[in-house]
Parts: sequence; structure tokens; C-alpha cells
Amino acid sequence: MPKESREFVSSLVDYYVGAAGSYVELASAYRGVAGSVKDAALGMIAGGIYSGFMQSYQSRRAAPSLEDVREFNEMMRERAPDIMKAVEEAFR
Repeated sequence: MPKESREFVSSLVDYYVGAAGSYVELASAYRGVAGSVKDAALGMIAGGIYSGFMQSYQSRRAAPSLEDVREFNEMMRERAPDIMKAVEEAFR
């Protein structure tokens, strides 16, 4: 994955970690439909980050390679604890 894309994804994760409380609030609307509010918030955040990742390629009229997608997934696995910690803190 190009360095700019890695940095962009990292900045997206940082943004969404900071906004986790808003996503917990939004996920609360799905209480009873989703497995849990925390799971729903994590899914919304991950979806937002993935959407931004894809849009970064579309804006360059490109598509991510399979290797880029794998690297994105690895970045998400590495940062998932940060996201979950932010979601947990939003409950306090």
C-alpha cells in the first residue's frame, strides 16, 4: 500500500477513535437488532474507515490491489484494540 494510503488510513482510525462516543450513541438506536451496542459501534466505525480507504483510491481513479486490502486489514487488526477502548470509554 502506498505510504500516503497508510498514513490516510491511520489518520482515519485516529479520527474515528476520537468520535467513538458519537458512534456508540448512533449504535444505541439499533439496540435489540444488533448483537450489542459495542459491536454495532465497532462495525460502523470499521465501515467508515473502509469507506474512506476505498474513496482514497477512487479519487485517484484506481482500485486497491489485493495486497493493499490485506495490508488495510492488518492495520485494522492492529488498531482494533484502540477502537474498542474508545468505544468502551464512551460508556463511562
